[in-house]
Amino acid sequence: MKINKLITVLLPACLAFSTLSLADDGATEKRILAAISSDNRTQDDKQRDSSRKPLQTLMFFGLKEDMKVVEILPGGGWYSKILAPVLAQTGEYYLSIGSARALKTLSTQGLDQVKIAEKDVRFEFAKRGQAQIHSMDLGVSDMDMVLTFRNLHNFTTQSRKVMHQGIYNALRPGGVYGVVDHTLRHMQPKSDETWRRMDPVQAIKEITAVGFEFVDFSNLHYRAGDDLKLDTTKPAINRNSDRFTLKFRKPAD
Repeated sequence: MKINKLITVLLPACLAFSTLSLADDGATEKRILAAISSDNRTQDDKQRDSSRKPLQTLMFFGLKEDMKVVEILPGGGWYSKILAPVLAQTGEYYLSIGSARALKTLSTQGLDQVKIAEKDVRFEFAKRGQAQIHSMDLGVSDMDMVLTFRNLHNFTTQSRKVMHQGIYNALRPGGVYGVVDHTLRHMQPKSDETWRRMDPVQAIKEITAVGFEFVDFSNLHYRAGDDLKLDTTKPAINRNSDRFTLKFRKPAD
């Protein structure tokens, strides 16, 4: 089944919901734009804006400046340097799993309001998409949004199940789970060239299996020049790979 057809089947008809946030979209957009243009971001950070489209991506997920947000696996903090200042005044921003580098970067820039959500998180990194998450209790239960960017492909199927369940538990009813990852062709086996990719249909099935509702998808990161055959680090598509962008929510009570 083609992904667009499957998405149409899975997408709840006329799904509409409130995030319970009082923040204004325009005010949040201004904060995001200010963070994007900040001197806290390096020239290399800013050169990636055209491909990563942070404003459009965060607005698609429904980010508001007064939300409580967790970023899973922030890496070097590319998105953290945008999210932290946006949420600094009226929201809360948490990092979880492998957050040491991002936290160090943010602390040197005066963005010290960042919190850690890792009450009981046991994980270990490995090569070729075999990283393990053994347990994931973030220690919070009323988050408005959880985001993770280009990370699902790193983990085993069972580890992703643990991750999705831990994220589900951390969100309030109606809370949003936003995912971006490199696209793997549907049902294509992983190989040396494709292990850094994730099948979006599989991602939808895995995430909805723990109880999430599938809300929407975006073609923001569609790249016609990526035939989904090469490793995403190859020069031909490096930083310009095709990526899927999916939005889920925890059902409201």
